Amino acid sequence: MTFHAFLIKYAEIAIKGKNRYLFEDALVKQMKLALSKVEGEFEVKKEQGRVYVFCPEEYDFDETVAALKKVFGIVGICPVVIYEDQGFEQLAKDVVSYMKNCYPDFHKSFKVYTRRAKKSYPIPSMEISAELGGRILDAFPEAAVDVHHPEMTLSVEIREKIYVYSETIKGPGGMPIGTNGRAMLLLSGGIDSPVAGYMIAKRGVKIDAVYFHAPPYTSERAKQKVVDLARLVARYSGPIRLHIVNFTDIQLYIYDQCPHEELTIIMRRYMMRIAEHFAQESGCLGLITGESIGQVASQTLQSLAATNEVCTLPVYRPVIGFDKQEIVEISREIDTFETSIQPFEDCCTIFVAKHPVTKPNLKVIRRSEEKLNEKIDALMEEAFRTTEILEIS
Repeated sequence: MTFHAFLIKYAEIAIKGKNRYLFEDALVKQMKLALSKVEGEFEVKKEQGRVYVFCPEEYDFDETVAALKKVFGIVGICPVVIYEDQGFEQLAKDVVSYMKNCYPDFHKSFKVYTRRAKKSYPIPSMEISAELGGRILDAFPEAAVDVHHPEMTLSVEIREKIYVYSETIKGPGGMPIGTNGRAMLLLSGGIDSPVAGYMIAKRGVKIDAVYFHAPPYTSERAKQKVVDLARLVARYSGPIRLHIVNFTDIQLYIYDQCPHEELTIIMRRYMMRIAEHFAQESGCLGLITGESIGQVASQTLQSLAATNEVCTLPVYRPVIGFDKQEIVEISREIDTFETSIQPFEDCCTIFVAKHPVTKPNLKVIRRSEEKLNEKIDALMEEAFRTTEILEIS
């Protein structure tokens, strides 16, 4: 069966009132961006409260659907066959032909739903549905009509041409990228932070990212792993500006000057400071982390409060209440899991104390940080100056 178009269904966008067109335009923009990577000239068009993708004569169906399934804001993708309007008798023949092509052995329950966008069409929608249902029953004697709980719904939209579809492929949901500002993701090589970035992007937020690199203690393979993760997230979020910060000198200085049981908390506090510096430069409205309460010593409520203290921007933690298995399941769905578990350590796992503090006292942490006053500002400036910025798409 050759499908000529896709009807795109959305959910939340429909309740945006007078601003609805802004969200529709953002959705169309993201769809065009996704389809630009698929061979063929696709036309994305808004028509009478609908969004359609009109396909070229030759295109790869599976590749097209895969691209659309990564566009946030889409809840359903309906493959459509378009027929010329040549009167009702021809419409009935076309619908039966559609059924024979798509469901050659059809024996389930069904209903026909007709929508007349072309109000000049001479037959009312209910009559069209009833008559088409009868024609289908004639062609498929083992089928049955069930208007309340059908196993299949055949939709017929009457416009300048006739649009027929019966399948809805599930989309990712959410909101179109770019409709809810920009935020900075602290991206490590682990499982959690790519999932956190994906989840915030799903709410329409444009993502930048920062990664803390610690050569020679972390390898180029560890860095490439993070670049690969950013690329996987970017399939959903759109292009990501990845800041690669050389964190070695700051880590070593903290290691030399501060109590080792406080190392993780103090290191995290400086990561947040650096991430916020780049976030403010980029016009971001918040930071994103993959922290989950109690998962490790630096993610107790007391530890999270200690790292939050150094931030003026809000910190968004979308997986905060998830257990590890729930996060792993999402990482598998978005294809980041296998990359995340590659055995290349990041800077967070290199300088870990044997017995890290789990309930840090803020006064004690601030007092320990005073030991860094001699050099820390200069080291921070050097980290800002030498940061590598990659555009990941």
